Amino acid sequence: MAFVQPFPLAAAAQKSQQPAFGPDLAVRLICPECRDPNPNIVEEFGSGDLVCGSCGLVLGDRIVDTRSEWRTFANDEGDDPSRVGAASDPLLEGIEQLDTLISFRDGGTGIARELQRAASRSQSSRSERNLLTAFRDIGSWCDQFSLPKTISDIAKQLYKRSDEEKLLRGKPLEAVIAACIFIACRQAHVPRTFREICNLTHVSKKTLGQCYKALEQAFNLSPGATAQVNANGSNPSTGPENLLVRYCNHLDLPANVQSICGDIIVAARQHGVADGRSPVSIAGGAIYFTCHLLGKPKSSRDISVVAGVSEGTIKLVYRLYYSEREKLVKEEWIKEGRADLDRLPVER
Repeated sequence: MAFVQPFPLAAAAQKSQQPAFGPDLAVRLICPECRDPNPNIVEEFGSGDLVCGSCGLVLGDRIVDTRSEWRTFANDEGDDPSRVGAASDPLLEGIEQLDTLISFRDGGTGIARELQRAASRSQSSRSERNLLTAFRDIGSWCDQFSLPKTISDIAKQLYKRSDEEKLLRGKPLEAVIAACIFIACRQAHVPRTFREICNLTHVSKKTLGQCYKALEQAFNLSPGATAQVNANGSNPSTGPENLLVRYCNHLDLPANVQSICGDIIVAARQHGVADGRSPVSIAGGAIYFTCHLLGKPKSSRDISVVAGVSEGTIKLVYRLYYSEREKLVKEEWIKEGRADLDRLPVER
């Protein structure tokens, strides 16, 4: 009796043989004009063309250059087959910008540490190392603040000049860098407050103010670090109008709130309302006033977190604006229905 397997194994599927693809060596590229069996085809990588060397007919275009991408970074003429390192920095002219890194792995003999010390002493002087360290800190802090490269370059120029002229000898490096970034922001018309710079660099406000005043006098800068003054006598880089853009964006307010708030600040300055207050306080109080005026109220706590001032200061400026509300609010805003004085709360 034959034994029958109850669950026979399925027959193994035969693997289908996939066709192999490869270049057809029987195909040759020849010139259709010359029809020479041994064509003279020239690759012109400068123009990206494939040209027949006999008759000049263009056989192909946009060919890829597969050669080595030797580039020249030297200032003088001649071949410089350098394929490492970044482009040279004009602010570091005369300073070696390439570093040599020695591995720490020496089998526990301690030779690597000695080689590192010798290399650091021979590569650059102490002043050059301090300059490179300062430039690196300026770049990293500007990146943390989301500042453009233009401000970073201006701050580096200010620091290099102050270092060459020994303007702030004895001052901490962080304080000098903070003052340079503060001046660069105002010159580029993207002002930052002392509080923001101090929170970023962890430098005291007193030390930052001393360095800023010294650089302002040495560089012959006008108060506010810019020489442009508008018609009503206020500096455009230090006025509260320039702080409104960032504050309104952080508070997610529409564009019409920002424009009306700017007009209210200008009218308040013309009538002498809240004179002597800091730009940050005026900006916070004006936003609080405008939001309630347009029916888009924001709490003083939210504005305080964004502006970096206390709620009491914001409400103090608001009370000054509220007392002169008829002078600050234009009649056309009320007629158009955009503003309503009855929406303003009475703060006591």
